[in-house]
Amino acid sequence: MTNRSVLTPDALRALLGQRILVLDGAMGTMIQQYKLQEEDYRGTEFANWSTDLKGNNDLLVLTKPELILDIHRQYLAAGADILETNSFNATPIAMADYDMSHLSARINRESAALARQACDEYSTPDKPRFVAGVLGPTNRTASISPDVNDPGYRNVDFDTLVEAYCESTHALIEGGADIIMLETIFDTLNAKAAAFAVLKVFDELGFSLPVMISGTITDASGRTLSGQTTEAFYHSLAHVQPVSFGLNCALGPDLLRPYVETLSGISECYVSVHPNAGLPNEFGEYDLDAVEMAKEIADWAEQGFLNIVGGCCGTTPEHIRAISDVVAGKPARQPKEKTHQFHLSGLEAFGLEW
Repeated sequence: MTNRSVLTPDALRALLGQRILVLDGAMGTMIQQYKLQEEDYRGTEFANWSTDLKGNNDLLVLTKPELILDIHRQYLAAGADILETNSFNATPIAMADYDMSHLSARINRESAALARQACDEYSTPDKPRFVAGVLGPTNRTASISPDVNDPGYRNVDFDTLVEAYCESTHALIEGGADIIMLETIFDTLNAKAAAFAVLKVFDELGFSLPVMISGTITDASGRTLSGQTTEAFYHSLAHVQPVSFGLNCALGPDLLRPYVETLSGISECYVSVHPNAGLPNEFGEYDLDAVEMAKEIADWAEQGFLNIVGGCCGTTPEHIRAISDVVAGKPARQPKEKTHQFHLSGLEAFGLEW
């Protein structure tokens, strides 16, 4: 592990109570601008690899580390307080698509080390920068069968997910992560496995880092892919006691707004949001520019919805700079007071008050 002070959950909570922090933007969108080819992904070490590697963006921390470092620096220069590691698909489960499961720990470790290097370069006493070690949802779902003819079939189980997430979490912390971030959650059972793994690793290490949880509302139904409403999703994972609970991906800020408002109205922890730059067009590109996106975010800040805000698919340093400018000086949202309620959740939320 890098020689650094451990960021405690309480220390981050204190900062979040003072001002709105800015998360970085999309890594994949930036990588696409470099128009990399197969040989760029392979580099020297993987020149003779048996599978195609183009599109394995996480592998670039090994084959193109300076490119990833440059992207991190661009987001920090644009005003980001928190950098996400380039490890979204770096679990052994997702890396199996490239026959690279055995490289998962190394990729997570290096992704955190690169983000750590960039943050250390830009941190000042007045504006510290933090590394969020990203645990993505994997490319499998523990709640839904991939076979429409066999609803009971699953291509992954809880214990396998826990094992994979434990490996990734250890490596992210070894590489220098300040925060562990579970993001783009579409299946709450996957997220429960991730949370269980993270807390298990904390127990093994003897200290805890702040945890951020961010789910994704997949469409206008207002539900996650596994069917939960925003409220049900929140109550399903509130026991983890994360520093922040939030939403990201899938939707642009206009369509995401009602769910952000809902989450802000119930969350007893801080709220994070990083939406897409609108919906993709027919070419798979995102058309919402930085100025228009920042206008939406400014309204959220004015309404008191936010503690952490950034961008997901389609966003660039230009978007993050505009967002950073509009939230500067805006008051940070204060968490809701804890209520004496018993909360349950399936697809819907249910509470009992006494």
